[in-house]
Amino acid sequence: MMKLSQALPARLESQVIGKQLLRAATSVAANYRAACRARSSAEFAAKIGIVLEEADESLFWLEMLEESQIIAAHKLVQLKQEAAELTAILTSIRKSAARKNNFQTPQPPNFLT
Repeated sequence: MMKLSQALPARLESQVIGKQLLRAATSVAANYRAACRARSSAEFAAKIGIVLEEADESLFWLEMLEESQIIAAHKLVQLKQEAAELTAILTSIRKSAARKNNFQTPQPPNFLT
């Protein structure tokens, strides 16, 4: 992601998206490291949840680069695929960790009832 960020055009919108992508992608690594050092299974589950959010956000910013035509779609295929695979793996890890902790993912309130 760092090389991609460095290769972005100097336009404001490119730099804003690039900085967001770089923050999210580096946060994946930092928070995964923290999860691996968790002191309990509950802490691990919580930190893996954060890693998952950051991985999904990284994918979002890659999609934004593509949709805004800042980077050609064919140049992002591999990065988007890796981000999607990582997100799927992390989703599975989070679900497994949640089951071990009898943790339920909070559901948003239903304001229609």
